[in-house]
Amino acid sequence: MNKHSKKFWTDKDIRKMVQSLRRLYIPRPEFDKLDARFGALLEQRRADDADGMLFTARSIMLVGPSGSGKTTAVRHLKHKYRHAMATDTEQEICEFIGLQVPSPATMKFVGAATLRALGYPYSGNKQGPAIWDQVKEQLRLRRTLFLGFDEAQDLARFQTDKERQSVVNTLKSLMENSVWPVGLLLSGMPDLKKIVNQDAQLARRVDPIEIGRLHAVRDVEHVIKIVQRYADRARIEVTASVKNEAFAMRLMHAADYQFGLMAEIVVLAVSHALFTQGFEAKLSIRHFAEVYGERNGAEEWMNVFIAEDYGRINPRKLLDDGEDPDDGENA
Repeated sequence: MNKHSKKFWTDKDIRKMVQSLRRLYIPRPEFDKLDARFGALLEQRRADDADGMLFTARSIMLVGPSGSGKTTAVRHLKHKYRHAMATDTEQEICEFIGLQVPSPATMKFVGAATLRALGYPYSGNKQGPAIWDQVKEQLRLRRTLFLGFDEAQDLARFQTDKERQSVVNTLKSLMENSVWPVGLLLSGMPDLKKIVNQDAQLARRVDPIEIGRLHAVRDVEHVIKIVQRYADRARIEVTASVKNEAFAMRLMHAADYQFGLMAEIVVLAVSHALFTQGFEAKLSIRHFAEVYGERNGAEEWMNVFIAEDYGRINPRKLLDDGEDPDDGENA
């Protein structure tokens, strides 16, 4: 008898399966491009170091809207290269260190956050330039080859032109360091392009990768296959209601045509099917409708998976009643 038959499965079995679903990595062409470019930069740095040569480091800029899958792509990249480079931040040598840009993103706060990520105790009475001198020294001591900044668009948010140029100069100084140059992996929202394009010298040393939106027509078959792949991982069947073009178009709209959000919704729907029906579940559009309703607080008539004219629904809004706030009376 199948160990996942109703008689044998437990909540623990299901939770382990949900963990497996969350770990499932489905690449997009942009993710493969990131992988290939990062691998090439790593190999070149290894070759340069072996010959005792130092060159200005090149960097990568990964750009995409919220929910496009940037964080997942970087996390998978670090996981994939964990055997090719030292990535354990608890060890003395750590060749890849990443952090999220803090708020407010002044160069002093970013420098302090970078020092903490490097495991170095920060003394709060130092000024920005002195902090970044410490950062460069710690990067050398820890033999760090790549420094990742997530939400890097915040480096220039609410700053003057002079402050933004200071950001650019600091980034260039890390790459151009004559003692220990470090490559950057900058990931963030589209505004990140403004920072890099502000300086021609920086721009020519950065390889750009932009994660595009899902296409309502071209990606239909791909989306259907992704749903099937998650169902296969969960060892459950799928119904005809999630195997057609109309469903795929609803799913893409529910995710605002962002790949990362789409995968997240699929995981939620498959998990919901497992928790409500176990491994005997048959994934249907109803599971997607129910998780969308819970996620967005949407009534049926504002539920992308139920409403007939779903194209009018903004999937980014929570508790959307479909009314324009400007049409109501002032409170």
